[in-house]
Amino acid sequence: MTFAVKFWGIRGSIACPSPEYIKYGGNTSCLEVIADDRHIVLDAGTGIRGLGKKFLAHDIREAHLLLTHTHWDHINGFPFFVPAYDPNRSIHIMAGHLNAEQGGIRYALSQQMDSPMFPVPLEAMRANLRFEDFEAGDEFNIAGVRVRTVPLNHPNGATGYRLEYNGKAFCYITDTEHAPGDPDQRILGLIEGADMVIYDSTYTEEEFPSRVGWGHSTWNEGIRLCQAAKVKRLAIFHHEPDHNDAFMGRLEAEAKEKWPGAFVTRDGMQVEME
Repeated sequence: MTFAVKFWGIRGSIACPSPEYIKYGGNTSCLEVIADDRHIVLDAGTGIRGLGKKFLAHDIREAHLLLTHTHWDHINGFPFFVPAYDPNRSIHIMAGHLNAEQGGIRYALSQQMDSPMFPVPLEAMRANLRFEDFEAGDEFNIAGVRVRTVPLNHPNGATGYRLEYNGKAFCYITDTEHAPGDPDQRILGLIEGADMVIYDSTYTEEEFPSRVGWGHSTWNEGIRLCQAAKVKRLAIFHHEPDHNDAFMGRLEAEAKEKWPGAFVTRDGMQVEME
């Protein structure tokens, strides 16, 4: 039985390809969840381009794409996801942060591919694309994988996810801003007892006060939440673009000293739920 997460993009805000970002990576948010023969994608940042190549190489024809929200760094890889142009493939795209007045997830994705922003329209994607909006807080099932959701504290809204399969669970909590000294009870309820939590760790404690209202958190808060909820491991995620390899190396050493269950995510890393 396989239940694993592969990180195709771990950076926040904007991709940063550079020699200073080789070790940890520069692609923006995209995860692949492998539950035996099922494939669930979380977010469609620039990392989804590499994932698309894997889908073609391994002839993966069906997938679900769950989006936390539709800020650019979480969707701007979607137009470059080649399987979406193949009529022999099916992709079920879901989001929980958009209301009916906003037009839903299909409208949001079509807007970024509309002229004059992009030369290829959404209609050029010939795969069987199914778009579905839900409300953050809903629960649903994807081919035997239980999915629970909560709303997150982020400008324009965002959704946190918990995926459960074969007795294991991991959570994807990005992008969200904490209130110092007041743990988010919705997050605590979602992550309780999880095997791994992927958490928005964009800023350091020193950087955070000058960025209140920007919708992000710290690895320190991630540790506090995981310890309170009896989580096994914390995956530090959504790295700030100015935090290069040298900076992230120092951050990783500090986080591991604070709590051995914490580690820093890298492009291409795969973690088994065990």
